[in-house]
Amino acid sequence: MLRTIKYFGLGLFLIGLVVFTAVNFVGEYTVAPQKFEDWVSSKGIVSELFLQEAREQIVGNAFTSFELTSKLSELAEKSHQFHVDRIREWESEGQVSQDSINAEWSKVIWLDWSKTHKEFTYPLLQKTVGGAVADHKLLFLFLTFGLGILGGLLYILPDVVLLGPAGIKHHGIYHNSATNRGWVGISVFAYLIVFYCTLYFFPAYMVNSIIITDPVSLSLSGNSASQWFMYGFMYCVVMTVMAVRMYVKYRNNTYQIFRTTVVLFFQIAFAFLIPELLVKFNQPWYDFKNAWPLDYDFFFGWQLDQLMASGNLGWFMLIWGVVLSLIIVPVMVYFFGKRWYCSWVCGCGGLAETLGDPYRQHSDKSVKAWKIERYLIHGVLGFAVVMTIMTLIVRSTGDQYVFGLENYKVQSWYGFFIGSIFSGVIGTGFYPLMGNRVWCRFGCPLAAYMGLVQRFKSKFRIATNGGQCISCGNCSTYCEQGIDVRSYAQKGQNIVRASCVGCGVCSAVCPRGVLKLENAPNTGGSRMEAPEVVLGNDGLKSLLKK
Repeated sequence: MLRTIKYFGLGLFLIGLVVFTAVNFVGEYTVAPQKFEDWVSSKGIVSELFLQEAREQIVGNAFTSFELTSKLSELAEKSHQFHVDRIREWESEGQVSQDSINAEWSKVIWLDWSKTHKEFTYPLLQKTVGGAVADHKLLFLFLTFGLGILGGLLYILPDVVLLGPAGIKHHGIYHNSATNRGWVGISVFAYLIVFYCTLYFFPAYMVNSIIITDPVSLSLSGNSASQWFMYGFMYCVVMTVMAVRMYVKYRNNTYQIFRTTVVLFFQIAFAFLIPELLVKFNQPWYDFKNAWPLDYDFFFGWQLDQLMASGNLGWFMLIWGVVLSLIIVPVMVYFFGKRWYCSWVCGCGGLAETLGDPYRQHSDKSVKAWKIERYLIHGVLGFAVVMTIMTLIVRSTGDQYVFGLENYKVQSWYGFFIGSIFSGVIGTGFYPLMGNRVWCRFGCPLAAYMGLVQRFKSKFRIATNGGQCISCGNCSTYCEQGIDVRSYAQKGQNIVRASCVGCGVCSAVCPRGVLKLENAPNTGGSRMEAPEVVLGNDGLKSLLKK
């Protein structure tokens, strides 16, 4: 009976997923004259060629999302080439004034493949979509997210009985196609990669999936849903459902249950609800828990201008962001290690700990992976620091070129390669193949920043008792950061690695209580003294007693 419920739940979840994907291939987009003119005004388009041909070929006609996107891109490219060719001709003849050339430059529509669908076509498609999905948003919200939530819970909850007595067991993770890089895992990997690429670079192709969340967005901020609102809502939904799975799996461990609850709270409240409510009251969208350099654009000119123009609250946000990044973060790492943020606060870590938990065993434990990790994550940190310094120099001098590089291009490179490809497409899409902390381990600049403090100036450590270790390997198997915990445990050596996020799962899965999360006196490298605070399986009780 319970297995039947699980399969029924899986079926409901798959139906919701199929509907969520399929809705993007239905509906039509009719461009009304007024909506077209509003879009033109918002984009600042003044090209006579583009406007004339768009009014003739687009306004008043019905398209699919693919047809309208293609037509807009085609006309924009044609207009771009026309005006650039005219400018080159004028410059070669030398008979036209510079003012005329400048005026012609203002008509050029500047686009590249990564911006066309995000900034150019998507806003128009969002305003012109029609059909069953646009007319029945609440119904499709239930048929997608509703069925997904219900199906996920029905699949997860029977495990309270089916898994038997509380306690962490492998349960055939290396014999299941969903968790051993089998066909199910490969399918999940492929879907996540396509989803993230479409979300980041081609949102015009998933307008219907986005507008399904309009009722939620309108109730919170009063605005229609954007692709980022839909993603934030999905993020919270997925974390909530998978947090229930964590409660079931770690139901014998108070520390893990409490940690999962806290990180879920920070994601829903601080990264989703509060920023949307701020927008509702005409304040800047702001995530109070996001710290530089993870929040890499915090010091960008548009961000600083927006905050400083938002009155006292904006100035508070600006000062809070600086204090959080430069003072609170290192101080908290000194006392509690990077786990206070990576495992208790961060949304990236929260998704990794919930959605990514079934794949944590795929984290590479080899020395080669560790070497790549060190160079890569500190390289990203260096990139973020240099980019920020360039940005501040540009703001103070007004010169867009620093160190011979154009600041805007450096920001764009970081945003594309690190902010989009690494943290999103690879960081989450590769869960089924490389484990759940790909971004946190190899790319997150804030993790690198905190890791340096943790390694050399922190009281946090994982203490081991080698005399009780039976070399079962559970700890190493479940370490999401690629640390060979068993080798430390066998030697009775404390773990003070910079990459450790202090999730405590190694301690939770140890059958002999060999591992304990501790805050001990800081004596530099080994930190071998007796602990002040013990935070193992019974860590929450110990912490509360203190």
